Amino acid sequence: MTNISTSNGMNARLTSIDSSFCGHRAILAEDSFQRMISLERKRTERSHKPFILMLLDTAGFLSREKNSKILHRLLTALSSATRETDITGWYKTHCVVGVMFTEISITDKTVILSTMLGRINQALRDELTLEQFSHINIAFHVYPEDWDQDGDGRPSNPTLYPDLLRRDQSQKFKRLVKRLMDVVGSLFALMVLFPLFVIIAAAIRLSSPGPVLFRQRRLGRHGLPFQLLKFRSMHADSDPAIHKEYVTKLVTGTANRQPTNGTSEGVYKLTSDPRVTRIGSLLRRSSLDELPQLINVLKGEMSLVGPRPPLPYEVEAYDLWHRRRILEAMPGITGLWQVNGRNRVNFDDMVRLDLIYATTWTPWLDLKILLLTPIAVIEGAH
Repeated sequence: MTNISTSNGMNARLTSIDSSFCGHRAILAEDSFQRMISLERKRTERSHKPFILMLLDTAGFLSREKNSKILHRLLTALSSATRETDITGWYKTHCVVGVMFTEISITDKTVILSTMLGRINQALRDELTLEQFSHINIAFHVYPEDWDQDGDGRPSNPTLYPDLLRRDQSQKFKRLVKRLMDVVGSLFALMVLFPLFVIIAAAIRLSSPGPVLFRQRRLGRHGLPFQLLKFRSMHADSDPAIHKEYVTKLVTGTANRQPTNGTSEGVYKLTSDPRVTRIGSLLRRSSLDELPQLINVLKGEMSLVGPRPPLPYEVEAYDLWHRRRILEAMPGITGLWQVNGRNRVNFDDMVRLDLIYATTWTPWLDLKILLLTPIAVIEGAH
């Protein structure tokens, strides 16, 4: 990192992207800085060059004192220890200062972060009193994160997605309406379809040994794992290797369309899976195997409408930008992809449809998708 000089004092109150400067470098306001984090994530998705977000939590003493001299000394210290191209701003106004170190080449994460911490600590000690320095807590967050799909917690780091939290907070009413639709819709469907559940369960029992329901580990919003429910359509204890191989090819763009119903168009799915039972084949063609996911919706693990929840080994094959489909929306039983091409579009186009939904959804769009889903299922079954 290259040292740069600073001049000019700082105003403690910042309200816009260019409202305050340390030398010739601006310190961004909270909303602007958080937008820059979002943009930098997207740059990393394309370039695959990581960035580091450093946060300095002042324990609120800047907010309490609102002392422009202390703020000036803090920013002077940061300027002396960072590059001109690094981005400085308020992660949380008057409480948490952030610096983004962009396009970092990370060969040994531990060594790099330790070196950066030592450099920042020394710069702060040179500019602040011991009491002021003792109030500051420094944390580093590296993007992209190393996702652990096998853990029980959230693999994505929420600190790196403040823009998504801000968007969720601005959509509280719409999300409340969506949840109400999910609860009422899933309860009504479960009651109306209960006789069909019984018939399907009996058919599965009579056709092959094994449980009626199939439980499968899937990743929900933000990568949180849950147990997805389906009617069992395969022989019990089937090896997932065939599906894993095809899904990996599908995600990486090397899968071929599979012929179906004698047409030349084909679909992006396994159409001749030896693991599937005779009853299971019928359930899959009609999407009736998905009905138990109404229970997942009722539990709040899924929504009626949203991107399909991926398998852990599917996410392992994801490119960085693919992750956004599970970061930006709750998974659903049906979605924009299902009513716009279903298995006839490739994986990248499916993700694009999921992202369009995540950024444009409304309760009315959900209702429209729900009404179009039966038509899509009927067309897909032929």
